[in-house]
Amino acid sequence: MNFKKLLTTKKFIFADGAQGTELRKLIKEPVESPHLLNFSNPEIVKQVARSYAEAGSDFVCANTFSINKFNVINVDEEIKQALKICKEALKETNALIALDVSTLGKLLEPAGDLTFEDAYEAYKEIVTAGEKYGADLIIIETMTDLYETKAALLAAKENTILPVICSLTFEKNGRTFTGTPVSCMAATLEGLGADILGINCSLGPAELKPLVQELLNCTNLPVMVKPNAGLPNPETGEFFLSAEEFAAVMAEFAQNGVKILGGCCGTTPEFINKLRTSVGGDACICFANTGVPCDTTDRAIKNTGDHAGSPLRTVICGYSTAVEITRPRIIGERINPTGKKLMKQALLDNNIGYILKMAAEQVNAGAHILDINVGAAGIDEVAMLPKIVKAVQGITGIPLQLDSANPKALEAALRVVNGKPIVNSVNAEDESLDTILPLVKKYGAAVVGLTLDKSGIPDKAEERLALAQKILNRALKFGIKKEDVFIDCLTLTVGANQDSAMQTLKAVALVKEKLRLKTVLGVSNISFGLPERGIINRNFLIMALQSGLDLPIMNPSERDMIDAVRAFNVLSGIDKNAAMYISAANTVGDALRGVPRDTVPVGSTDISGDHTGSPLQYAILNGLKSEAVQITAKLLEEFSPLEIINTLLIPALDKTGEEFEKGKLFLPQLILSAETAEACFSLVKKNFKSGEKPFSDNKIILATVKGDIHDIGKNIVRTLLESYGYHVIDLGRDVPPEVIFEEIKRQGVKLAGLSALMTPTLLAMEETVKLLKSETGCKVMVGGAVLTEDYARKIGADFYGKDAKSAVDIAGKVFGESKNAL
Repeated sequence: MNFKKLLTTKKFIFADGAQGTELRKLIKEPVESPHLLNFSNPEIVKQVARSYAEAGSDFVCANTFSINKFNVINVDEEIKQALKICKEALKETNALIALDVSTLGKLLEPAGDLTFEDAYEAYKEIVTAGEKYGADLIIIETMTDLYETKAALLAAKENTILPVICSLTFEKNGRTFTGTPVSCMAATLEGLGADILGINCSLGPAELKPLVQELLNCTNLPVMVKPNAGLPNPETGEFFLSAEEFAAVMAEFAQNGVKILGGCCGTTPEFINKLRTSVGGDACICFANTGVPCDTTDRAIKNTGDHAGSPLRTVICGYSTAVEITRPRIIGERINPTGKKLMKQALLDNNIGYILKMAAEQVNAGAHILDINVGAAGIDEVAMLPKIVKAVQGITGIPLQLDSANPKALEAALRVVNGKPIVNSVNAEDESLDTILPLVKKYGAAVVGLTLDKSGIPDKAEERLALAQKILNRALKFGIKKEDVFIDCLTLTVGANQDSAMQTLKAVALVKEKLRLKTVLGVSNISFGLPERGIINRNFLIMALQSGLDLPIMNPSERDMIDAVRAFNVLSGIDKNAAMYISAANTVGDALRGVPRDTVPVGSTDISGDHTGSPLQYAILNGLKSEAVQITAKLLEEFSPLEIINTLLIPALDKTGEEFEKGKLFLPQLILSAETAEACFSLVKKNFKSGEKPFSDNKIILATVKGDIHDIGKNIVRTLLESYGYHVIDLGRDVPPEVIFEEIKRQGVKLAGLSALMTPTLLAMEETVKLLKSETGCKVMVGGAVLTEDYARKIGADFYGKDAKSAVDIAGKVFGESKNAL
């Protein structure tokens, strides 16, 4: 039986449980990575796989979790061996084989140096080998980065015919390590063609309850859940939940609509056996009189958006922000060279800093979505559009609108956008529909349809409605959901045709009434050629909102325009208790970095008093590296390097850390801000006079302990410490205690940071701490996913670092309570 048949014939499907912890338990000795056992001890690997099949798993993961080009020499041979072992283990069972795929262990751009394209190629190598050697399905699991998950999913869908499960791991704050919430995961991956969405690892089943329910509410795809057996005890490595306790909570998930159930870290074949008994493992699907499998009937109705007169649920997203279009949402229009000389010149000059400044200003002003248009004479749109998309999504996680009529440029941008974007646009001509709509479907985007064809823009609203109907019908034919089709009834300048404004407004109302679609308008086009354009724009916007406009394309930096939208939300009853209006009146800017409306003018060199909202802080908070360096250079003409460091750079980094801790910015933005500050530090240091040596004695050693090959967290800590000006000596991963000890003695280091991700390597951490504390005067801070503050204290560490920001605070304590230089 193949996996898709399994989905339609079984009420519940049972996955396997933990593999790594089971393998380590059986071999009773440290192993750098479980995939090494495929050659060194294949019988143990076979034993674990068979035990899960015998416990009732419908599919078992091959031991391929950590196989990728960065960990092994020959991916093809490694996967061939792993699948051979799994086939032998399962040959007398009915269990299917899943190719287990996970993170490559490197941060993708802009937070890291791995490009999206290189990640795609790495995953392509894995999935093609998996299909060649007999995998029945692909499970992309324990992913923390939505962008990396997209690369893996695209590689699987474009190069194999295997069904694909995509499963992310979430922290207690409801987001992944890189800041993605469940809503963004669901909108993006369902659109890209995942067959099943899931949540695994990180937390126990009880802690996952709200996240699982949110996922069930966000998708109509089958859902998989594979929690840990609670949380591990760092001292023993044992997990807290029993098999019976685990199964009891998992049975609740099954009742709520979860289709695939299994376990992750700490779970065993016993857990799967108990789970199967608790849920009712032999239940099959019946169709009753509905024609729909009985276990999915309720969920098949839920969120389809078009039953019993319910409104369509329309969601677009970036990597960290999902925007549901239940009220007017503002599309920022300023990244567009049409009629904007400075923007066009920036594109021609490859001045990314200027473009990022425009992006940051719009988000801070209140834009919910950013339109990106790079079409102008002399610009290679196919190369430039994806380049700008990558840059902009590096500083903000809100959704993007890709604005181009060039199919090649659109596809290049659609491949690398991190989230579910809007494509702007398609028109009612057959050539446009048949060229653009397949791209929209493949990449899971929403699309704007323009009510024009070869005859131009119809004069009458009814004719525009007919073109909108044609666009909708063709989109549905290509498999695009109705809720992902938006209609632009087109705004013409009222100065040339005064009747056109009312026809546009009438068309908007007809599209809302007859087709029940979301509507888009470029608002400022209405006033072209007229004096005092703002007056016309603002009043047309209000009239359009009353007619049913959902997505005004406008300049959010124009205060009167954005305030008109906010007032409309209050007066129409959308903004309950005027909560959003009152919040916006107090401050505008929380959408990106919490920058107040009235900041110090860009270019100001006033560094006295309160520096909240200073130009340099604004640039650092928003990751505007080139602008921050320019401001720093200007400041150096008037102030000493130490004044700049102590009154501006370090307070800006502190503010960045505060925003990160509050959940107002996320890991990619934190790293970009840190790198921006580091660039400023580099410039400032060049201007120190002889004898001035900021931070020269403040050396810190970082290392991932012996037996642990995970170093993403350590690398993030390094970046943030370096941005504060500390001299970081990174010894890498899998570092023996004696190597760390010798380097501390040789360099006279006062602070060492040790990292461990895996429970089995905690013994190596304890050994390293004991050596350093007994033989050196060096202070030791420890951190990692499996550590707790109590365990850090138990093994004798001086400090426990719960995250990268806390490492900076610890360094501040070690080198003096003040973070000031010198």
